[in-house]
Amino acid sequence: MTRIGNAYITNLSVFLPNAPISNTEMESVLGMVNGRPSRARRIILHSNGIKTRYYAVDPGTGKATHTNAQLTAEAVRRLANKSFSLDQIDLLACGTTFADQLVPSHTSMVHGELGNPPCETASTSGVCISSTTALKYAMLGVGSGEFQHAVSTGSEIPSAVMHARNFQAENDTQILALEKQPLMAFQKDFIRWMLSDGAGAALIEPRPTTNGMSLRIDWIVERSYANEQPACMYGGAEKLEDGTLKGWPEYSPAEWAQRSIFTLKQDVKQLNEHIMNYTVERPLREIAQLKRLKPDDVDFFLPHYSSHYFRDKVHSHMCKAGLDIPFERWFTNLYSKGNIGAASIYVLLEELFHSDSLKPGHRLLCFIPESGRFSTAWMYLTVCDPDGSTRNSD
Repeated sequence: MTRIGNAYITNLSVFLPNAPISNTEMESVLGMVNGRPSRARRIILHSNGIKTRYYAVDPGTGKATHTNAQLTAEAVRRLANKSFSLDQIDLLACGTTFADQLVPSHTSMVHGELGNPPCETASTSGVCISSTTALKYAMLGVGSGEFQHAVSTGSEIPSAVMHARNFQAENDTQILALEKQPLMAFQKDFIRWMLSDGAGAALIEPRPTTNGMSLRIDWIVERSYANEQPACMYGGAEKLEDGTLKGWPEYSPAEWAQRSIFTLKQDVKQLNEHIMNYTVERPLREIAQLKRLKPDDVDFFLPHYSSHYFRDKVHSHMCKAGLDIPFERWFTNLYSKGNIGAASIYVLLEELFHSDSLKPGHRLLCFIPESGRFSTAWMYLTVCDPDGSTRNSD
């Protein structure tokens, strides 16, 4: 497809619900499964390095304070400013892992929460790169001239499925079986201490904003390796011994609760064995050649790694692919904002965008991996003046 024109991110916004939650507060907010403290929590928190995160949960009652659609709508509302009104939205594209319902679509529910005039909507499914796909849809639509004021979002509310109440129906026999299979128990517990809630939104327009700097979207490249790997992260299903998934419609309603079918699970062994090859080294070799990308072409590297455990591994595999970007050019807020899945890249970009660090001409490389069935996205942005100038940065 030939691009007719450029697409610019002219504003970014974020909504993180309630007060930040420390490591010592986590289990009191999410609850203890069957009244027992998690055996894996401290190990996982030590490994991921996250100090604070956010939950759409009332710590006192355990009840939800927001839905996914409400989180997303609030992030979109925060895009409005002197030069942009929500009534101008002609495309709303939203990506998330778990919507609040199976039907209608997540984006339809966000549109309903916003109440803005009729517009085109698109819902992208998946895990972390679902929101990048939404952004790419907006980029292509704006670049082709189809849309003038497109909004894309990424949001997550894992607390809704990772709260202890979703595991209570696992009876004593099943708990005993899990204790005899510690790897399975760890895979069910692993995600509970890795993910947090929040939403981010981006406004994409065909021209730079007149109120400051914009980010020109130079390219977004995504790759799926589902043809080579079985599912690694999954929800609404169980993974069988042969690696296939047995989906929720094949279980009885009683089994949905007894087997915690709708919680999110991670095959940790598969993750460690394959995540770096399929999301970093292999695609980056192709992309660097395809886009003629060199280390000196990157002023800021924004990696969405889910855990501090992966930081050095990402760098090592980038070096193997020929793109050695030193750590002083990396930007992350994982440790203070948490791993918010599909929202993370928006939360990263928003903080850097509204800082004093960017100058016209700065080039940003973003990395978004997904372990659902191993996909990856890489995005390249250039900082522009209101006139579109990309003068060399100091």
